[in-house]
Amino acid sequence: MSAPLPLLGKTPFMLDLKPLAEASSPYAGVLATSRAFRSLGLPGAIEAALKFKRRHRGFSEAQMIESLVLLQTIGGDCPDDIGLLAQDACIARGLGYEVPKATTIREFLENFHDREQEKLRPPREKQRSFIFPQSPAIEALHQVQSTSVRQIAALYEQRGVGLHIATIDQDATIIESHKAAAQPHYQGGRGYQPMLALWAEADLVVADEFRDGNVPAVQDPLTCARAAFASLPPSVHTRYFRADSACYEQQLLRWLSNPLRETEPGGRIGFAISAALNPSLANALKAVPEEQWKTFAKENNGTLRQWAELSYGPSRPHKFRRPLRYVGLRLLQPQGVLFADGSDRHYHAVVTNLDWDGGRLLQWQREKAGSIEHLHDEIKNGLGGSHLPSQRFNVNAAWMKIVLLTYNIASAIKGLCFSFEERTARFKRYRLLAVYLNGRMNRNNCVMRLRLCASTEAIARLATIWQVFALPTHATSLVPRGGRGV
Repeated sequence: MSAPLPLLGKTPFMLDLKPLAEASSPYAGVLATSRAFRSLGLPGAIEAALKFKRRHRGFSEAQMIESLVLLQTIGGDCPDDIGLLAQDACIARGLGYEVPKATTIREFLENFHDREQEKLRPPREKQRSFIFPQSPAIEALHQVQSTSVRQIAALYEQRGVGLHIATIDQDATIIESHKAAAQPHYQGGRGYQPMLALWAEADLVVADEFRDGNVPAVQDPLTCARAAFASLPPSVHTRYFRADSACYEQQLLRWLSNPLRETEPGGRIGFAISAALNPSLANALKAVPEEQWKTFAKENNGTLRQWAELSYGPSRPHKFRRPLRYVGLRLLQPQGVLFADGSDRHYHAVVTNLDWDGGRLLQWQREKAGSIEHLHDEIKNGLGGSHLPSQRFNVNAAWMKIVLLTYNIASAIKGLCFSFEERTARFKRYRLLAVYLNGRMNRNNCVMRLRLCASTEAIARLATIWQVFALPTHATSLVPRGGRGV
């Protein structure tokens, strides 16, 4: 009798080469994203705002964008990754149509390219830094984005957790690209530099402006800011704005502090923006007497964070505006410790129209790094924002819009359906919680059901999504007969 093989020296099963005939999928959870997409009314918004003359092999514009959102949700980086879903019978049954192929996706995105609009771009040797105007098709996608924001806010209101305060955090981010059409950026590489605006309390992108890499963030930040506040729902009654020195620009400051803002829905806009440290401002910071610096925080390495009021401002203030307040920030190293430049203190400043305590103001303004920087990281590393699909500017702009729409839908699902501990999940964990779930479609007594091979917690999570994002269905139940359907 031969000796038994050790457990790890053998495989306890045979490989059956016959494929399963059932409509199963490893991405069954992505149908929850489709549920939210449709429940928010986005197909209707897309069909109303975006109409191309050409049909793409029978697919509507809403179906194409829904397919791209699902592609982003499962982690696809480029149109070719749609193959992960294109042969998925379970997803096809759940959507009611087969996902388009990569060539069809690329043909659809090419519609956002406008040859006539490209002629507006001046020669690079004449005007290097040029903000390309958004095409009508890109504007249509912005309307869809605004619809998503308002519909999500309405859902929060219905569930008794209305979002009545809106803090807009705005900043640009660099997307590296080696495409021939990409322009050099200030960090030495090539790529694009979109400006993004995030509603911090809701974790929703409310506006964006796709830009060439050589367009500095300080160039016309007002356009994006105005679009951001215009996208807010009427339920918002308190408005704020935070940004770093990239938004320290006079037109934006004048618009934010204009008394007309007080007559608009939502009222005045309280803001705090990092000020560019010019020589006169630097001198004003250094001239502050030692006893006026107040410590409000201490970092882990012992650095003291101190603030002081500054006697600084334009010599001729605008006659229609109250003078703005400048608050100084000093980072003071412990005795015997120096910064990399050999000094023991660094100076910064914030310009604001708020009368808050200086320490509270600086701490609040610093919190933007936890919102807008998180957004930048997620769209580039968690979604397909860092892999732009085309040499054509508006094709890439459309791709970015769809990336941001995907971000908003996932954010709404997390905020409305996940537990408190799960709401901060990044996309890597989000997919494990609600996307990468094995499931299959089966039909029983003329009713089609999605059955999941997942834990009870995961199934309960998807059931909550089904309840929050209400949608008519031909199916009467998602559980065996005798149970309560969703």
